[in-house]
Amino acid sequence: MAAASYLTSEDQFLCSICLDVFTDPVTIPCGHNFCKDCITEHWDRSDRCQCPMCKEAFNTRPDLRVNTFISEMVAQFRQSAQQKASSSSSSSEQQVFKPAEVPCDVCTETKLKALKSCLVCLTSYCETHLEPHLTKSGLKRHQLIDPVENLEDRMCPKHDKPLELFCKTDQTCVCMLCTVLDHKMHDVVPLKEGYEGKKAALGKKEARIQEMIQKRQLKIEEIQHSVDLSKEEADREIAEGVQVFTALKESVERNLNEFIQTIEEKQNMRMKRAEDFIKELEQEISQLKKRSAKVEQLSRSEDHLHVLQGVQSLNIQHPSPTKDWTKVSIPPSSYEGTVVRAVVQLEETLSKEMKKLLEADVRRVQRYAVDVTLDPDTAYPTLILSDDGKQVSDGGVEKNLPENPERFSEANSVLGKQSFSSGKFYFEVQVKGKTEWDFGVARESINRKREVTLNPEEGYWAIWLTKGFEYEALDAPLVLLSLKSRPKKVGVFVDYEEGLVSFYDVDAAALIYSFTGCSFNGKLFPYFSPGLKYGRKNSAPLIISPVRVT
Repeated sequence: MAAASYLTSEDQFLCSICLDVFTDPVTIPCGHNFCKDCITEHWDRSDRCQCPMCKEAFNTRPDLRVNTFISEMVAQFRQSAQQKASSSSSSSEQQVFKPAEVPCDVCTETKLKALKSCLVCLTSYCETHLEPHLTKSGLKRHQLIDPVENLEDRMCPKHDKPLELFCKTDQTCVCMLCTVLDHKMHDVVPLKEGYEGKKAALGKKEARIQEMIQKRQLKIEEIQHSVDLSKEEADREIAEGVQVFTALKESVERNLNEFIQTIEEKQNMRMKRAEDFIKELEQEISQLKKRSAKVEQLSRSEDHLHVLQGVQSLNIQHPSPTKDWTKVSIPPSSYEGTVVRAVVQLEETLSKEMKKLLEADVRRVQRYAVDVTLDPDTAYPTLILSDDGKQVSDGGVEKNLPENPERFSEANSVLGKQSFSSGKFYFEVQVKGKTEWDFGVARESINRKREVTLNPEEGYWAIWLTKGFEYEALDAPLVLLSLKSRPKKVGVFVDYEEGLVSFYDVDAAALIYSFTGCSFNGKLFPYFSPGLKYGRKNSAPLIISPVRVT
């Protein structure tokens, strides 16, 4: 097939099959002329050997030879057309093509920017050279597209024909010859139809991709939001910790200063008293020394009258009264109890600050309160559940209930309906009036068909009250808990990612016990056991209470 363009309307140089200028023109017995490749491929696809123009049939396929006369005429025509096109383009004001643009394939000297590419001619044309495709009847039927490079890629590499069909069976672009040779009986449609189908599929795929992108962007926002919340919480914790430790530090420094001041004041008082005693003693010594000097002087005198008169003036028989210093003393300093009292005072301060800290901690975990209800499908047959699923007690009599995999068969226990596999959650349980109970959280995978062993290795994180007065954390081994008061309401807080389960005395704002470094696999469920009822003893229910921030 020819790959050229021209500027005249010399229809005698056009092949009636490809509608382009002859390439290797041949004349068949009926006198009509065709491109050698065009007529050969036409007869290859046809059941009969006949002329495409006049339909004259031939018994045997004619031996095709190039018509040298017509071939020379076509060559002269091509040269003339190119000269005219070159002359026209040189005087045109069309835009010269730039890098990244498609040049006109016909321009021989200054390459102009192509306006269109022809899928039949496999040639790109500038405005001047495109004119025949817009005005000549034979070329108007050619398919024009926006200019593209590498038009040869649009040719079938096997048959050198335009790829104008799409094989849906093999999902590939094919030419007309492919449909009767390699893709016979395949589902073949025009390129436009295949394009529209693929475009619709691409649209759906793009929508799915955009949806995936949006979900991932939302996940990024979710993660970033989580990080921001975590930072805010960390900053808040740091601020609260700094405040508490600053108060403790100030309290310690204040108590230390008060302790030192007390010791120094006592020492200063003793020093002042001692100084006063010493001063008084020194005054008496001075007076006594003066008297002693007068007495010594009189005792040396031989004048009877002078001695008698001097003794009378000294009143030696009745000396001036002095203090009885035998009863005066400065006992050694005694500071017993001073340090103890200072430490006790510090402990009271620490207790107050600890109380504030625990109250803030309880308020913090209460922000993660969730609504928990009991799941009757898991309840041991002797348990009685309230209609709202908030209370459970031991009825003492085993009911006839359907056996199912979720139900406890050997322990009077029940799980909550709600499960948690991430994040933080908190709930509160009223235990007032009970002498036995145990509760906490449990893995979904716990064995519910045998005696329950309450410890983390078996999938339970719980505490209990037993014997009416002993509180224990059901760790491995058991941890005996020393509580200042009997809790009436217990809060349970879980941080799944942190691996933390904490129990609080809500009313006292006190931490009862924490399981740390826990390994949670899968879902966690709230776990409850009201204990056994003995007559009227321990008949009170466990009650899941609404959380009220204190």
